[in-house]
Amino acid sequence: MIELQAIHKSYQVKGVAITALTDVNLHIASGEIFGIIGHSGAGKSTLIRMINFLERPTQGKVVVEGVDLDSLDDEGLRQFRQGVGMIFQHFNLLGSKTVAANVAFPLEIAGKSDKQSIDKRVDELLDLVGLKRHKHKYPRQLSGGEKQRVGIARALANHPKVLLCDEATSALDPQTTRSILQLLREINERLGLTIVLITHEMDVIRTVCDRVAVIDSSKIVESGPVSQVFLHPQHETTKRFVQEAEHFPVEEVGLNIGDTTQKTIRRLTFMEDTVHQPVLSRTAREFGIDFSILGGRIEQIKSMTCGQLTIALEGDNTRVHQALAHLAAQGVTVEEVAL
Repeated sequence: MIELQAIHKSYQVKGVAITALTDVNLHIASGEIFGIIGHSGAGKSTLIRMINFLERPTQGKVVVEGVDLDSLDDEGLRQFRQGVGMIFQHFNLLGSKTVAANVAFPLEIAGKSDKQSIDKRVDELLDLVGLKRHKHKYPRQLSGGEKQRVGIARALANHPKVLLCDEATSALDPQTTRSILQLLREINERLGLTIVLITHEMDVIRTVCDRVAVIDSSKIVESGPVSQVFLHPQHETTKRFVQEAEHFPVEEVGLNIGDTTQKTIRRLTFMEDTVHQPVLSRTAREFGIDFSILGGRIEQIKSMTCGQLTIALEGDNTRVHQALAHLAAQGVTVEEVAL
């Protein structure tokens, strides 16, 4: 659906070139929820605005559904943007218009004039986001979560194929954030919409995204399926995001376990069925080894349950390694842990 090819972006500030993006390459599949995570100033907002050409690259290509956006004239770009919805951190609703009028606004500026068809579409969208009973209210009468639901309905007005979310949950409390993310998942599944969202919160990525790219200092430093990136982070920036979302720093477990010369330290990752099976205790009994748990977590990544344990194994060295090989054969990922 979306392809960014060797994207560079810089701005001229008082005659000095300021780099915002460096050699960014991304492929986003049709119908997936793709997350872009980075700290403030990393370049993620510039990156998402490339997709609807609100920002034009200094170098590189933006291709959506096979169309190079740089090849479009003003009218072609206007028509293209009608197929891209966008929701914002601070809602950007029109305070002087009702909820219904806010949702109808993009239909009107797209040139639609049949009031009956506009009203029908508005009712459909407000029903979709659970706000039909609030259609005659004004934004000042709504909660933050309700305002964002209006923003989502407005973004969907012109039947877009792509929905861009610019820090859409950052201004919301945790409970409201969960409800908005659940709504985005339902919209993605129901409409087959491609969703691209940017955030600085790993919990948002873990809850709703299929794949993720990590951006740091204008560069994509890591990308892949959320389960792979979250459970096996490679870049230091990614590790920091994961650690911020956890109650213990993953790389520091095991530092206070005493003498490690007689112990083998490993991190075990359990996915799907292995989470709910006693594979570790069975393996310990079968191979006659002991283990102690140094740290652990059970997580939900979108709809998939996964777990990680960091353990110290004791026993005959050969039997320990046989046990680890047996765990790997059962579908458990076994990794060494740097102490």
